[in-house]
Amino acid sequence: MDFLRLLFGLSEALASEDLAALKFLSLEHVSLRKQEAIREPQAFFLALQEQGLLAEDDLAFLKELLFRIHRIDLLSEHLGSSRQEMERELLVPGRAKVSPFRHLLFQLSENISRDELKSFKFLLRKELPKCKLDDETTMIDILIEMEKKGILGEDNLSTLKTNCEKLDKTLLKKIEEYELNSREEMIITEAHMGQTGFSEVEDRLWASQIAHDSPGTRKEFCQPGDVYKMNSQPRGICLILNNHNFERARTEVPKIKMLKDRNGTDADAEALRQVFTKLHFEVKEYKDLTAEEIRHTVKNYQMMDHMNKDCFVCCILSHGDKGIIFGTDGQEIPIQELTTSFTGLKCISLAGKPKVFFIQACQGDTFQRGITIETDSGELDSSVEADARFQLECIPDEADFLLGMATIKDYVSYRSPTRGTWYIQSLCQHLENSCPRGEDILSILTAVNHEVSRKYDRLNQGKQMPQPSFTLRKKLIFPI
Repeated sequence: MDFLRLLFGLSEALASEDLAALKFLSLEHVSLRKQEAIREPQAFFLALQEQGLLAEDDLAFLKELLFRIHRIDLLSEHLGSSRQEMERELLVPGRAKVSPFRHLLFQLSENISRDELKSFKFLLRKELPKCKLDDETTMIDILIEMEKKGILGEDNLSTLKTNCEKLDKTLLKKIEEYELNSREEMIITEAHMGQTGFSEVEDRLWASQIAHDSPGTRKEFCQPGDVYKMNSQPRGICLILNNHNFERARTEVPKIKMLKDRNGTDADAEALRQVFTKLHFEVKEYKDLTAEEIRHTVKNYQMMDHMNKDCFVCCILSHGDKGIIFGTDGQEIPIQELTTSFTGLKCISLAGKPKVFFIQACQGDTFQRGITIETDSGELDSSVEADARFQLECIPDEADFLLGMATIKDYVSYRSPTRGTWYIQSLCQHLENSCPRGEDILSILTAVNHEVSRKYDRLNQGKQMPQPSFTLRKKLIFPI
């Protein structure tokens, strides 16, 4: 009885245009022939039950439909859900039942104005009967008729694109984004299933995006106007590896004279957490990891499915030396080992997406140290200095990587025991100030370089110069 009361309450609250939208979004599940007899919401709910899409203990599809038609009031009042909950729920692979194609068409129907609809009908006067183009015909009605006539389908968008281009470029852009996402998902899915070799994925993704533009070369493709897609919720994972306590290294590794505790690093981790939360990332922090624990953590995120995310960010706060970082046990990890864990070969769900690494660690020996200013390099004896033989090319050759280093090779980076590091604090401040203005990450890192390079350790006459390197193909912007 409670279930029937729930459906009755919803049916009383739904307007006729709501019912039309619900029916349209369900066309892949409830046939058009069956829908033509539905005039009331209760009949629609019954049809969903008959298809196994609605039950007392299964309200997922009903929740999704109400979310898609923006009836958040009904979602909250009758089903105990919310916009935020549904956004998170629909990010889970395979959870959404409304097809991306159907959702695209519904979005177009919502965004077309009354005058544009009249013009759209005029443009279709040769394809559709006049009786289907009268003043009472809605955009949803038009789209259904286009599907019936075979001039609209998941792989047949040419007529729709041509007409939308004549009316409103923003409508055309929505269609093109759908096409690009569909191609990329198909390529990545094939790779997951073993139908495409991993080495082919990046070239095919690149080719799909070039085909999306006007004919030209890669040089044309990389014009300043091209930006990475960045609208998923969340944007992706921001992984923070924060090493503070190095007592174990001091007691267990004889060759290391001293790796001091990194006082102030928690201020950096908190600043990163705050700014990347504002940038719509899901922040995950791990503290005081040994080298092997860092490898294990990175492996877990390498194996994670990032298909519904647009980006991956990893921030490493630790002691370091040339091309390496230290675990809290004093053991070394080449930075390149960590970055290459996320290449298209090893993490296929991030292929074609930006992978961003910020490394707060020294890249050489400590030559200057003040009382209130410390460095992020351990004091190493000559034998360890001689062992700094790791590759200095820390970034993979593959596309779509950005590596932000706190300092250039051979030099130290500075950290206040109370306020955090020069580099991370400057980075977070510039991200917070510049992202709302739409500035791209390379412009932001240039400003960070300028600010940090002007800082000065008066006691030891110390300076610091950060160094970004990248293989990005497009502008990387974090919209708020």
